[in-house]
Amino acid sequence: MSSLSFAGKRPVLADLVPGSLVRDIALVAGGAVLTGAAAQLTIPVPGSPVPMTGQTFAALLVGASLGMSRGAASMLVYLLVGAVGVPWFQHGTSGLSGASAGYIVGFVFAGALVGALAGRGGDRTPVRTAGTMVLGNLVIYAFGVPWLMASTGFDLSTAFAKGVTPFLVGDAIKIVVAAGLLPLTWKLVSGRSQD
Repeated sequence: MSSLSFAGKRPVLADLVPGSLVRDIALVAGGAVLTGAAAQLTIPVPGSPVPMTGQTFAALLVGASLGMSRGAASMLVYLLVGAVGVPWFQHGTSGLSGASAGYIVGFVFAGALVGALAGRGGDRTPVRTAGTMVLGNLVIYAFGVPWLMASTGFDLSTAFAKGVTPFLVGDAIKIVVAAGLLPLTWKLVSGRSQD
């Protein structure tokens, strides 16, 4: 693994792609597009104004893969481009209104946190990756639940019951997938770098 160390700093997956500014722009834009595409994978949640989507999983993977700065920038691009009218939020919507918008704002901060943790090795083992993803999900909920309360008039317990509880099983599945996918990717990359 020492061949994958950059001046004492652990790389994130994006650091393994050659280039610099053009690479970073492409990766940031690609992460935003991936998240927009994943947002179209939507499952309505009975009794909740917030659907289950693939965008949370994508946002956390983008953060872990791109690192703190690029991960946050990618989610900020996703947020801003959707806010000005590109229909790539869930169900092909745009704009920052409605019950789900706070979760999208949370993606920016979750992307930064997950990226920072990945830069410290938080995506190298299944246990570390699971912990990293749990923290990222908590950040998303920290923004999503208050926004849900403000947009619907729900009290805290109702917002939690409609904006968190129905998503916990799906989040657990996404975390298990990420906990397998990211360490496996590192293992494959490490094996190739030794060839």
